[in-house]
Amino acid sequence: MAQRTRSQQADRIRHLLETEGEAIHAHASASNARRYETYGTTDDLEALRTEARTIKEDAIDRLPDLIETVRAAVEENGGTVYVADDAADANAYVADVVESRTDANGTTGDGDTPSVVKSKSMTTEEIDLNEGLEAEGIDVTETDLGEWVLQVADDTPSHIVGPAMHISRPEIAELFNERFDPDEPFETAEELTRFARDHLGEHIRAADVGITGANFIVADSGTITLITNEGNARKCAVTPDTHVAIAGVEKLIPTLSDLEPFVDIIAKSATGQPISQYVTMLSPPTDSPTLDFDSPDESITAGGEPADETGNPDRDFHLVLLDNGRMDMREDDQLRETLYCIRCGACSNSCANFQSVGGHGFGGETYSGGIATGWEAGVHGQESAAEFNDLCTGCSRCVDACPVKIDIPWINTVVRDRVNRSGESESYDFLVDGLTPDLEEGGLDPGKRFFGNIGTVAKAASATAPVSNWLADAGPVRGLLERTLGIDRRRDLPSFQRESLVDWFEDRGGADASRRRAERAASRVDAGDGDTALDREVLLYPDVYTNYVDVDRGKAAVRTLEALGVPVRVPDLPESGRAALSQGMIATADRQASRLYAALAEDLDAGRDVVVIEPSDLAAVHREYERLLPEGSVERLRANSYEICEYVYGLLENGADPSALSTGDGAEPVAYHSHCQQRTLDLEAPTVAVLERCGYAPETSSAECCGMAGSFGYKREYYELSMDVGERLASEVEGAETVVASGTSCGDQLETLLEREVPHPIELLAPGGYRA
Repeated sequence: MAQRTRSQQADRIRHLLETEGEAIHAHASASNARRYETYGTTDDLEALRTEARTIKEDAIDRLPDLIETVRAAVEENGGTVYVADDAADANAYVADVVESRTDANGTTGDGDTPSVVKSKSMTTEEIDLNEGLEAEGIDVTETDLGEWVLQVADDTPSHIVGPAMHISRPEIAELFNERFDPDEPFETAEELTRFARDHLGEHIRAADVGITGANFIVADSGTITLITNEGNARKCAVTPDTHVAIAGVEKLIPTLSDLEPFVDIIAKSATGQPISQYVTMLSPPTDSPTLDFDSPDESITAGGEPADETGNPDRDFHLVLLDNGRMDMREDDQLRETLYCIRCGACSNSCANFQSVGGHGFGGETYSGGIATGWEAGVHGQESAAEFNDLCTGCSRCVDACPVKIDIPWINTVVRDRVNRSGESESYDFLVDGLTPDLEEGGLDPGKRFFGNIGTVAKAASATAPVSNWLADAGPVRGLLERTLGIDRRRDLPSFQRESLVDWFEDRGGADASRRRAERAASRVDAGDGDTALDREVLLYPDVYTNYVDVDRGKAAVRTLEALGVPVRVPDLPESGRAALSQGMIATADRQASRLYAALAEDLDAGRDVVVIEPSDLAAVHREYERLLPEGSVERLRANSYEICEYVYGLLENGADPSALSTGDGAEPVAYHSHCQQRTLDLEAPTVAVLERCGYAPETSSAECCGMAGSFGYKREYYELSMDVGERLASEVEGAETVVASGTSCGDQLETLLEREVPHPIELLAPGGYRA
């Protein structure tokens, strides 16, 4: 599978934004909002998520044994278990079941063609079951409303829970009117669903075989759990005399008691419902007799036993457990977590990029959204994942959404790294071999190599500013950057400062001068209130952007800390590895993490607090470093590193005087957009609290992301998508006189869209305000 060129990808995304974006955003964002509400009212949410993850970890650990356990249970119940190696194996087995059933009993309907009804199942989408059965002359009818709409439209799912999310009600009405030619045209949702219920009901009654998926399978009892909002799955399971359930092997859980947390949380995470409309548990072949639709008024039981006339008492059940790469994923330390997925779609709904383009853009052959990278790489191959993997910006909003706490951004980073390393060396690789400070192999996309080494680029640009800024903005250079690195010429480039933050700090006297300023500030505070702050000393981390571009926010942080009586140091430190991670350059990030920890060790030994302005760098330290550094080193960094406003909040809570800062009148409105990774670290609240303590009335945005996301918004193929996401955020805050944003990318994006300054909150709080 050849990957799309930048132009092809840009055209594809532009088309999806125009044709499906509005419908996708309406549905996905609404589900996301309901999830927030439902999660917020669930008292034991974190315990529930932890319990669910623990059960999945245990189940995947014991998977070979659970397969044998469920085989024994289903066979004892009178059913059959088949473990299919791959899609072709599964399809052939199911086709054989259908043909054997009709050969033995004839077809249920009027014709001679065997018929199958299906409930929604992404696993059957994965193996192209419909196409496989139809190739054998078997009629297949989807009974989930969304899947049936897609079948009628000859379309594919755009979401793993809401497959027809991208199609509006008027479009569905037009489709049905054209296909079914009703006496009165369909218009309302009620008319459409009533017609679908009656039409599909006839197919279910006439079907030879019913096929379902399974949300969960209880190994020790052979119990199949179907969780739906339409009730069609249970009809497919019990109406035809033959039921085939198809599920990935990862759907197995050990016992019935293990099922409880999943039933509780799956609807909350998927649609924001307290619980799904239908939770069906069957231990097939089910004891429930099938209905005789020719005699609907007759009792289906006689003296507690199934009546003879209520259907074929010899019910047939087949459980098809699909491998198709899953057992290899289980042995892959990096992709293994994917198998914990319960297919709720919360990662899709919480993703700003997905909300704009849906699964037809942010998805592969079968799966969509953030978790799709792991699934596609595991079951369809790395090339399928490579088609959309870059749409994951690592914003991490899916981390809080996932009901089983899968580190979805890390899975995307790992696959990106593997895709990078699978690329063929280019003829120009020798030009950069040994000249760039990364550890990546040849074949890496030059744009990714450029952004992954942005610290080196920024240092050189700062040293040659303002000439570097003038050259970068020249038309011919912008054209060259677009052709070679994929940097869209419509995007404003950062303006590098000649004097870095580190240089400015040293020029004003360095650490000694900072201590004197802090002591003077403390002496102006009453002795009873001011001593606590002086017990601290801060090492302010000069991230790439703060050090070379937005130096003013670094200066504001220094002035703020000194005004609160805390001395500061601003040493020249290695990069955090955040930029390299964003490009899938894990080896490079690993080395940078080790170098940064080594550089900080002496300061940590001295008891200094590490304060970080850029949330994405802090997130790397607190989250990704657990994948890169020894556990003890990570815990030490986590315990002693803080986001700047979080740290200021702590100082104020411990006696520092807010009057030393720039304060509002107690009700001065401020629109505040918190960086996405900052929210995942639960650090939005401290900034809000500090603003309130200092006399402001902050109103937070609800947008999940600004759309810029570091290098993402610079890339030609994603420019329109980046702006689409950003415009939703801008529309929330444009009415505010003052807008502040915590992240580098957030501020840049908003300044472009609002055409005015958008400072960091610390610039608003610093003595003299951000205009000082």
